[in-house]
Amino acid sequence: MAKISTQSRSDFFIHIGIIVSLILVFFLGFFFIYLPFTTNHGEAITVPDLKKKSLEGLEDFLDARDLRYEVNDSVFVANMTPLTILAQYPLPGAKVKEGRKIYITVVSRTAPLIKMPKLTDMTHRSAQMLLKSVGLEEGNISYVPDMAQNAVLRQMYNGSVIEPGKPIPKGSKIDLELGEGLGTAQFEAPSAIGMPMDEAKIVIIGAGLKIGQIMEVPLEEGQAPGSIVKQNPEAGNNVRIGDVIDLWVTPQAAESIENENTQPEQL
Repeated sequence: MAKISTQSRSDFFIHIGIIVSLILVFFLGFFFIYLPFTTNHGEAITVPDLKKKSLEGLEDFLDARDLRYEVNDSVFVANMTPLTILAQYPLPGAKVKEGRKIYITVVSRTAPLIKMPKLTDMTHRSAQMLLKSVGLEEGNISYVPDMAQNAVLRQMYNGSVIEPGKPIPKGSKIDLELGEGLGTAQFEAPSAIGMPMDEAKIVIIGAGLKIGQIMEVPLEEGQAPGSIVKQNPEAGNNVRIGDVIDLWVTPQAAESIENENTQPEQL
C-alpha cells in the first residue's frame, strides 16, 4: 500500500492556510477599508431645523450642508406667510448621510373655500367654538338692543351679512352682532302720540320696552277718542331695553263702548 508522505500533507495545509488568510484579508479590507472610504462611513450630517424658514433660499441653504429637499404637502394656515415651512422629516438633530432628501410641509399660497356655518341664534361662546372648529376667526363684535342677551343676531363678512352655506376662504374673519339684553345701550323712545291703544302697545313692545301705567284723561278739543295724548318718557328721550313707558289716553267714543258691550258672547 502506498503511503502519503508527511511533506505532501504539510504542503497541503500550508496552501489551505494561505487561501483562508487571503480570503480573510480581502473580507476585512472590503468592509473596513474600501466601504468606509467610498461611502463616508461614520461621517454623518446633522439635520438642521427648517421650521419657520422660507422656501426661498432653502435650496442654497441645504446645498451648503450636502442635503436636498422635497415638498410633500402644503397646508393653509391663517396669519402665516405663504411658503413658510411648517414641518420636516427627518426631524431636526437627526444624523443622516450626505445627499439625504428632507421632506417638508409648507404653508400654501391660497386658502381653501369652506361653507359658512349658521351662527345666528347661538350664544356668543357657542359661535366662537364653531368658528374655530371650521377654521374661521372671530372679527369685530358689536352690540344692539335686544332681549336675547349675548345671542348672535347677525353674522357678517367684509361689512355685509353672509348667509349660511355660502363659500368663504378658510381663515376669514367673521364679525358678529350680539344682543345686549338689559344692558347699558341707550336708544330714543318711540312716539305713541295720536295712536289708538292697540297700535301704541305694538310700537312700544316691539321696541323692547314695557307698558307701564295707563291713565285716562278728559277728551279735549282736537283730540281723537281712545288715543294716546301723552307718554313718559317722551318720544326722543334716551331709554334702555326693558324700560317702562307710561301712557295717557282719552276715553273711547260712546259708540265704540256700546258696540263692545253689545257684541254677542262667544261660547
